[in-house]
Amino acid sequence: MAAPTPTTSQQTAPAAVATRPGRWIDDWRPEDPAFWESTGRPVARRNLFFSVFSEHIGFSIWSLWSVLVLFLPEAVYGIDPAGKFLLTTLPTALGAFVRLPYTFAVARFGGRNWTIVSAALLLVPTIATAVVLEPGVDYTTLLVVSCLAGVGGGNFASSMANINAFYPNRLKGWALGLNAGGGNLGVPVVQLVGLLVLATAGVEHPRLVLLVYIPLIVAAAVGAALLMDNLTTARNQPRAMREATREPHTWIMSFLYIGTFGSFIGFGFAFGQVLQNQFGEDFATPLAAASLTWLGPLLGSLIRPLGGSLADRFGGARITFWNFVAMAVGAAIVWTASQVGSLALFVVGFVSLFVLSGIGNGSTYKMIPAIFRTQAQQRVAVGADPAVADRHALRMSGALIGIAGAVGAFGGVLVNLAFRQSFLTTGTGDSAYLVFIAFYVVCLAVTWTVYLRPQARMSGV
Repeated sequence: MAAPTPTTSQQTAPAAVATRPGRWIDDWRPEDPAFWESTGRPVARRNLFFSVFSEHIGFSIWSLWSVLVLFLPEAVYGIDPAGKFLLTTLPTALGAFVRLPYTFAVARFGGRNWTIVSAALLLVPTIATAVVLEPGVDYTTLLVVSCLAGVGGGNFASSMANINAFYPNRLKGWALGLNAGGGNLGVPVVQLVGLLVLATAGVEHPRLVLLVYIPLIVAAAVGAALLMDNLTTARNQPRAMREATREPHTWIMSFLYIGTFGSFIGFGFAFGQVLQNQFGEDFATPLAAASLTWLGPLLGSLIRPLGGSLADRFGGARITFWNFVAMAVGAAIVWTASQVGSLALFVVGFVSLFVLSGIGNGSTYKMIPAIFRTQAQQRVAVGADPAVADRHALRMSGALIGIAGAVGAFGGVLVNLAFRQSFLTTGTGDSAYLVFIAFYVVCLAVTWTVYLRPQARMSGV
């Protein structure tokens, strides 16, 4: 690819940004203070807004079946609790799988172009589900259409890789946190839509949930086409992802992201079913369960930007470490509540896990660009060209975001499988809660060992 030709003066107004056909911007220098203040900030904010909107709708479609299972009473559809957990596990799994190619797609096609495509793809599971969802439908058919909803999970990876390229390093924690938090809000919003339908139309009308989202999907695709931009600087080298797989920090951060985002999306998919299965007397109707399922995902989504901002100020590794300490305590509260049969304590513990997973989502994603920025500074210190080191850091950050997003989303699969197995064998989620406690302890130990102890090479990330 030919070297970019400068098209924008450092001192001009925002209107001076020049785009080639297809809304490509060649000259993008967010680390240049003059360029950022005069030109970059408004362009980045516009792209961030539509990125958040598209990702938000994607999350809603991805988590659609956490709502639709509440519309499937066993007496009518013949699906037991284990079967319902499988209906929420499959879209989680596909969403995790497609995150890697979605990250590649930004580098290959451009952030704006791929946002158009990824938004339009959401029509496939939405329309397919609306066509087949009725009493008497075959369970295998439901498994297929539920799995299709997983395409919504890929929007996160492409959106994060795209926004990572728009913002300067000092603002990445805030921008990535806001982008991800706005997307994560799609989980509680679709649950609130489901609650509204249950409260007004009743359990017999799940198609109304789907009809709400079809025009929103179209609006997301059209908005991206008209108002977003592509950056040539976001075009990763073809070997960037392969190089990232050989980087130890890729797998360390992916492991930590299982603990944060994997918890968030896994709990978001499973919480309503857990309430119905474990406290059936209090949640005998779908409406009763739906009245609480949205609260945790909402708070966890809203607080995610705070996790990024705290990481900007105090360091991502430090915030992540103490967050895992708190998550282990939160899981212990849930386990204790289950033992004593306290619904109030159970809800408090679970909601705290949602909030803490949101904070951890923001802080871990701040760590990713910080790791490669630190490596770039180390290269420059021994004589490397600063511009080359910065470009390498950006490519590696984008690649790691894609990999960590995919691996972390598989954590949601593990959460649902843990609940499914626990309820099958013991009738409660107690075994799953103990597994979560142990995992969070391992995560905090890894964070300390690799990023916080004085002898750590990446100390201060």
